Parts: sequence; structure tokens; C-alpha cells
Amino acid sequence: QVQLVESGGGLVQTGGSLRLSCAASGRTFSGYALSWFRQAPGKEREFVGAISWSGGTTDYGTSVKGRFTISRDNALNTVYLQMNSLRPEDTAVYYCTSPKTQYAGVPRSPSENDYWGQGTQVTVAS
Repeated sequence: QVQLVESGGGLVQTGGSLRLSCAASGRTFSGYALSWFRQAPGKEREFVGAISWSGGTTDYGTSVKGRFTISRDNALNTVYLQMNSLRPEDTAVYYCTSPKTQYAGVPRSPSENDYWGQGTQVTVAS
């Protein structure tokens, strides 16, 4: 059974940084892409970023490009989301996700991702 467990969320001031982690279990971690999505109250789910199975390809949502960085450590079965220059509009629940199938690239849409973590809250105070 595939499990994704996020951690690292919390309260931070505008301009601050946080690093989220997602620990995966239940299958060979290195064979699959992983993505991050977020959802704020009253808003639709938004693509944050994704990383290919090898780590060689990354992609980011427009609103976070240049501020957020995804990386993965296949030895630790963990993917990270480094968030810098945080803004109040980054406040949301952040989810780690992964598809059932193996991708050559990165899955950008929620429908491409079959497994979801429980989410971790990020709050950016103004």
C-alpha cells in the first residue's frame, strides 16, 4: 500500500522560508514521479511543482516559479519542497502526490496523480 506523509508545515512571516518533506513508502520510490499541489480555503487545487523519477526534470506552477524548489533523495524515499520568499497568498494545505504509473516526465494535473498524502498546513502571516 502506497503511503505519502507530508511534514514541515507551519506558520512563517512574509518573506520567510519553509521546507516541506514527503516520505513515501509501499513501493520502489525511485521509479515514480512526485508532485506537490496546494489548496487554499474556497479556492481550487493548484499545481505547485513536480519532479521526475530520476530527479532530472522539474516543473513549477507559474505563481511559485523562482521561489520554490523541488528535490528528491531516493535513498531516503523522500521528496522535498523548499519554499523561499513566502507570501500570504502561499497560505494553503500542501499535498504530496504520485501517479500509479511510471512517467517519463512529470504529472501536472490532479487527475494524473493517484496517491495523495494527508496534507500539511502552511500559513504565511502578513
